Amino acid sequence: MYTELVHQKNCKKNLVVTDLHTGEIACSSCGSVSSEKMIDPTAETTGLNSEQYQSNSRVGMKTSLKMADRGLSTIIQSQDRDSTGKSLSNENRRMFYRLRMWDRNSRSAISVKSFQKAFTLLDGIGSKLALPESVIEETAYLFRKIASKKILAGRSTASILCATVYATCRLTDTPRTLQDVADAGNIKKKNLQRIYRFIAKELDLHPEAYNPTEFVNRISKAVNISEKTERLAFKILNLSIQNKVSTSKNPMAMAAAAVNLASVMNHEKVTQFKISEASGISAVTIRDRTKEIKEKIGGEING
Repeated sequence: MYTELVHQKNCKKNLVVTDLHTGEIACSSCGSVSSEKMIDPTAETTGLNSEQYQSNSRVGMKTSLKMADRGLSTIIQSQDRDSTGKSLSNENRRMFYRLRMWDRNSRSAISVKSFQKAFTLLDGIGSKLALPESVIEETAYLFRKIASKKILAGRSTASILCATVYATCRLTDTPRTLQDVADAGNIKKKNLQRIYRFIAKELDLHPEAYNPTEFVNRISKAVNISEKTERLAFKILNLSIQNKVSTSKNPMAMAAAAVNLASVMNHEKVTQFKISEASGISAVTIRDRTKEIKEKIGGEING
């Protein structure tokens, strides 16, 4: 079986041969073996029932960054016997004793323990915030990147992880506020803000601001307004974005103000206090943002 591959380091030829039995990819000219992994295109198993599938399966569970060992854990049998049940020789016993000791020490390393604590907390935060699996995996990747920069020492693992979750939500455009993440991680909002700014600076992150329209549905469901009022709130926000009223403003505050203005225009009895509780924005801020919207685009809304 022949295929085209990138230039080998030790040869100028492009033509290589793939051995399906050994899984090696070698140059057809000089015989040097490529370090690239080969994907077996053949069927996983020919079994027709679950028992045959389990016995013939060549793969295990998928690897995941949210596991401390990435799902590739090692288990060395404690008994000094081989696969046939015979006792090992004295030399092999000493060798396996050292292997078990190294394996035990590797699992008790400080970095592994911090990963175990962080990713256990990540599962809990992901469940509370209803984060998709892709966001959780991206969070685990960023946390490992932070750990590789040696900036975890002397800082709370929970705070670093919560800030990483918020940064990932911003990068993946998953609408979750600072207050949402702070409540899920049981930390103070100010502390989360400080750690997030530190992480963004260290990793050179420049996430886009949330679109205020992403929070309208959430507030609307909480305060129980009609669909007509919700559509009007979307219209108000779209006009605000076009006229740059929402520039440098808190997206949640703009969404709360749009819902407040839409409910007033449609004569729905929704108090500012109720909207404030649903959005986490103070009633004073909601009134200020509502006033700005009415002053700049009031004519366009009525038109």
